[in-house]
Amino acid sequence: MPAKIVLATHNQGKLRELRELLRGQIEGLDVDTEVIDAGAAGAPDVAETGVTFAENSLLKARAVAAATGLIAVADDSGLAVEVLGGAPGIFSARWAGRHGDDAANLKLLLAQLADIADEHRAASFVCAASVASPSGFEAVEEGRMEGRLLKAPAGEGGFGYDPIMAPSALEGPYAGLSAAQVPAEVKNAISHRSAALAALLPHLRQALAQQEG
Repeated sequence: MPAKIVLATHNQGKLRELRELLRGQIEGLDVDTEVIDAGAAGAPDVAETGVTFAENSLLKARAVAAATGLIAVADDSGLAVEVLGGAPGIFSARWAGRHGDDAANLKLLLAQLADIADEHRAASFVCAASVASPSGFEAVEEGRMEGRLLKAPAGEGGFGYDPIMAPSALEGPYAGLSAAQVPAEVKNAISHRSAALAALLPHLRQALAQQEG
């Protein structure tokens, strides 16, 4: 029986990214049919009570692995703005008060940074990705995507703060564009989530091997 992995998220934007990033990366695993999301697995939402991205990521992976009996992959990610001392950080998804209100979060953050000059708008997307198995195996890795914040949203792709983040790694015709203005495959190649998952893959393969053994 093929192994299954559950992605510990109910966020559809994040789910699309995670599935795309894992596609073809795990030998012998059909990502389209064998990687399922927390909702399909019947797992509940997990309260993010940690104080770091790594703590929240592991909380979700552990809880979903325990609830489903499957290997779980989770991430916690957010935006760290230099002039705000790393905020919104772990509060990125609820910066304006209501969890997941992207439009309100963008509006509030842009208002807070309205008088900040371009040279002081440095920011990073940070992601902590983790894997946990029902047997107790767990690991966590971190990835970052550096950039600067635009003064107005641009682009229709992505989700979250993508419309105001101009990644430093974008080159050629994409240089200076927001993460929401470039094709998904371009963003995924340089993203914080991609870096974290790439670092996590050896641990994921180890968890799969232990389960099969």
